[in-house]
Amino acid sequence: MKNVVVSFKVDEKQKQFINSCIDKNASLKYLQDYNDTESRDLLSNADVLFAWNPPKELDYNNPDVFPKLKFVQVLSAGYDHLDFNLFPPGCRIASNKGAYADPMAEHIMAMVLSLAKKLFINHKKLSVGEFNQRETNISIKNSVFGILGFGGIGKATAKLIKPFGSKIYAVNSSGKTTEKVDFTGTLDDLKFVLEKSDIIIISLPLIKETEDLIGEKELEMMKPDAIIINAARAQIINEEALYDHLKTHPDFYAGIDAWWVEPFSDGEFRTNYAFFDLPNIIGSPHNSALVPGALLEGVRRAAENINLFLNNKKPKNIIDTNRKK
Repeated sequence: MKNVVVSFKVDEKQKQFINSCIDKNASLKYLQDYNDTESRDLLSNADVLFAWNPPKELDYNNPDVFPKLKFVQVLSAGYDHLDFNLFPPGCRIASNKGAYADPMAEHIMAMVLSLAKKLFINHKKLSVGEFNQRETNISIKNSVFGILGFGGIGKATAKLIKPFGSKIYAVNSSGKTTEKVDFTGTLDDLKFVLEKSDIIIISLPLIKETEDLIGEKELEMMKPDAIIINAARAQIINEEALYDHLKTHPDFYAGIDAWWVEPFSDGEFRTNYAFFDLPNIIGSPHNSALVPGALLEGVRRAAENINLFLNNKKPKNIIDTNRKK
């Protein structure tokens, strides 16, 4: 019997759901139900750790605490918050890639349409009595969407884009896809995609190759009236460069769901530049995935992956720890 330990806090409904998802032949325990001494004993015998934000959930930073640990499954799709040194050598770590793709795709399209149609700008003007019926907005029909990161989120977004009659330029690690798109390439094609796109969607993981991927030079490659949406990780775009570009290019628009300093990783939210004084940006509090049932769906998909490990099958979404930033 393999021992599975859940380190993040759950309510009773979530606990019942996890209990129903994890293989019945496993021993399933929740750290929240035990004191510190008991928790150490559980972790010392754990084969599997089911976690969300291990640096905050665990008071230990020594891999010797987990001598038997063979597999870590995180609830989140992203994994840049993980400290791989926390886990013993040989332990495999899996992300929850694609678990929240559908609600995130909806959120991305909501940002695209709000920016293209200037809804937030005109709402503000109306509130002070300005009624400009002749002000134009942007049509996304026949526009080019550059999707940087054509995985679960990118593909789900592409499905929502297609009915608008837009073109899709997809960028992924292989430069190949079975989806019907107008162009497929890798990050080596970034300049071409940025220059040709009317709207850029960022759904890449944050790794060494993508940190500060979009800086001053890349922003200048884009069309002066382009739209950029980041629902991935903030550090993929250089914060200062984006602020300066938005300030000096009033027809350039940005939708930001992921921020550079957030409570999940930093304990607080703040911006280092006055983004919210600018008229050409909208933001959301990194909640693009949170619709009713989203966390339960995330748990279900994570549990399926854990069960693959428990049944000696190959888990999905194993992280290449050498690629982390």
